[in-house]
Amino acid sequence: MEAIKLIKTEEDYDKALKQLEIVFHAKPNTPEGDLLEVISLLIHEYEQKHYKIVPLTPLEALKYEMEEQGLSQSGLAKRMGLSKSTISEILGGKKQMSINFLKFMHNELGIPAHILLAY
Repeated sequence: MEAIKLIKTEEDYDKALKQLEIVFHAKPNTPEGDLLEVISLLIHEYEQKHYKIVPLTPLEALKYEMEEQGLSQSGLAKRMGLSKSTISEILGGKKQMSINFLKFMHNELGIPAHILLAY
């Protein structure tokens, strides 16, 4: 394995990712585990500077979770006790989400509160 160095370029980043793959399953408090931690920190720092992640809107988070959980519009409507047309209006951006709807998204779908409160 190559020596650890700061990640300054995409090439360095790619090399660091390959190094990470090699030690990914290392146990904590071992030399490999320490290496995993250092490489992870370097990768994280590089990604923070070069790969800005735009937070999801509540609507985007809802659509994502529906897809992940295999939940259809009618399935969501049934779980929430709402009409299919109401769900359709929310998903189409025509109707705002109520506080109760946001609570459901957090409590039942597992969407983090910071996403729901950001907008």
